[in-house]
Amino acid sequence: MAQSSSDVTPLDYSRYDFKDPETYRLRIAKGLSREVVEQISDFKKEPDWLREYRLRAYEHFVQRPMPDWGPSLAEIDFDAYTYYANPLLEGESKRSWEDLPADIKNTFDKLGIPKAEREFFGGVGAQYDSGTVYHKIREDLAAKGVLFTDTDTAVKEHPDIVRKYFGKIVPYNDNKFSALNSAVWSGGSFVYIPPGVDAGIPLQAYFRINANAVGQFERTLIIADKGAKVHYIEGCTAPVYSENSLHAAVVEVVAEPSA
Repeated sequence: MAQSSSDVTPLDYSRYDFKDPETYRLRIAKGLSREVVEQISDFKKEPDWLREYRLRAYEHFVQRPMPDWGPSLAEIDFDAYTYYANPLLEGESKRSWEDLPADIKNTFDKLGIPKAEREFFGGVGAQYDSGTVYHKIREDLAAKGVLFTDTDTAVKEHPDIVRKYFGKIVPYNDNKFSALNSAVWSGGSFVYIPPGVDAGIPLQAYFRINANAVGQFERTLIIADKGAKVHYIEGCTAPVYSENSLHAAVVEVVAEPSA
């Protein structure tokens, strides 16, 4: 028998409504422009093809009108947000939970991430504003050839796979917000499961916005090769501020035949 509404315990969102001091190693001033897009790409030391992709996406974003098929989004002021805020330097993502700065570690401890990693998951990633701060995969899955890292790292370590699939499911010209993400994305999960491999244990990523008026634009790319199996979970939270945050992610999932 179905539960009535009175039988369902309401979710307590207050457990997510806390914030840390805004301490960032890299942070861009508010506003969106071609120069901001170039600056993000420069921070990441990206290959030319990806830098050019970002710039094409930015030009499309500028020209593309707001969608008119849902609630009005006309009040969004895209210049009111910070498009890159990283508590670590690029490439400083940690493999050990204990190596994280104390305030970041405490945030994810409160949200139950380390406990989840120990008890349930084959791999865990954590992103804090624009920066991926932690990523780890179980050794038995890595031994099967499973790749689970952040997308920025994948661009450097697995460039052929990323370039083959990036933007093929959700191209930058799909809509205004896919263009925005394609121009300013940072972080996100990269998952690749080789042919015939069953990952077996779920992989999880968690995205946290901490700062006021910061945009988060993770880019996730999941590829299950022929006959592969994978279970991926992600979640996100942010404190409540008087000003809005802006979260515009893109998730591309590629399932090859029989995956």
